[in-house]
Amino acid sequence: MKKCKISDKIIRGMFFISKKPVLFRDLLEANASFNEGMLVDPAKLNFKFRYGKSYIIFGLLCLIILIPFLILTHGIFEKINFHISIIATIFITSCIFIGFDIFKAIARKYLTKKLIQEAWAIHFPFFPYEKYSSKVEEIYDEAIKKEISKRELEQYVLDKLVTNS
Repeated sequence: MKKCKISDKIIRGMFFISKKPVLFRDLLEANASFNEGMLVDPAKLNFKFRYGKSYIIFGLLCLIILIPFLILTHGIFEKINFHISIIATIFITSCIFIGFDIFKAIARKYLTKKLIQEAWAIHFPFFPYEKYSSKVEEIYDEAIKKEISKRELEQYVLDKLVTNS
């Protein structure tokens, strides 16, 4: 049985992940986009965002961080000018709203990489992801330029990988 970290459980709870396998061409396209630092279309990797659960998870994480912070700083803010308390409240509130978008982006990037690696293990079992992901991206770009058909794409990529290795 595979160990599952808490972060994996949290992130997988934020998304609905389909049981459908990732298609070969979709894997190649997702890998190329991910390697270029672009967002990958969730439909390519068969997942979608669950906003309700994400808000709950982020809210709980904020509470875990903010309650000790509030306990520690309450005495300080009680003794100083209330205008500083208002400014601090505005700042923390804006950080929370901006933080949710950052939290979503980080979670999506993490899940995307995990799903690409899982699909990679199925489609390329003899080629480790870390070593071959950029090579496969180059081969895929070459195949697109040569207008290789969908039917011949898998054979073309695997042949190129074997001859270049």
